[in-house]
Amino acid sequence: MNYIAIDTSDKHLTIIVKKDGKFYEFFTEDSGKKHSVMLMPELEKLLIEADMSVKDADFYACVTGAGSFTGIRIGISTVKAFMLSSGKPCLAVTSFDTLAYNKQGKVLAVIDANHDAYYVAGYDSGKVILSPSFMQKSEVEKIVPEYEVIVSSTVTPFGGEIVSRSDGLKKAIESKETELSSDPESLVPVYVRKSQAEEGR
Repeated sequence: MNYIAIDTSDKHLTIIVKKDGKFYEFFTEDSGKKHSVMLMPELEKLLIEADMSVKDADFYACVTGAGSFTGIRIGISTVKAFMLSSGKPCLAVTSFDTLAYNKQGKVLAVIDANHDAYYVAGYDSGKVILSPSFMQKSEVEKIVPEYEVIVSSTVTPFGGEIVSRSDGLKKAIESKETELSSDPESLVPVYVRKSQAEEGR
């Protein structure tokens, strides 16, 4: 199936266009919090290269978090707009999926949440066995021995294998295509902690 997938959940930006089995990709490690500025121009370049329009996609995939609250909202609102204009379905993928689907076996997807805190989720060959959680460093250290730790480019005090979120996103989409939804409201942000604004109240 042909699709457009975007990940704006962290400081990186990933855009994938798949057409007729071929992938067209854009990735930057640090978008400088310019997701809203960079997303559509970079997507347009990929669509031109693929000779494809937004409405030619069979579905749209979006990373729904955990991660940057603002980034998550940008990705979800973009995919919802695509759905409403085309009538095509969507697929929700978590940030943890983009890490964990790179590996088989029992793995712990770890994402740096800053200030010695982390977003974590445990998987066993693609099945979630530890629900997405927000943990302090000391809490993560207690469960690390039970898993193989998987991280992206961010170095953590727990070590771990660095994997490609882009490759993981493609593998997660392939595994979850049966979960397509035509309901835009099925794209729900994965917030495993309160936003800074809420914490400050």
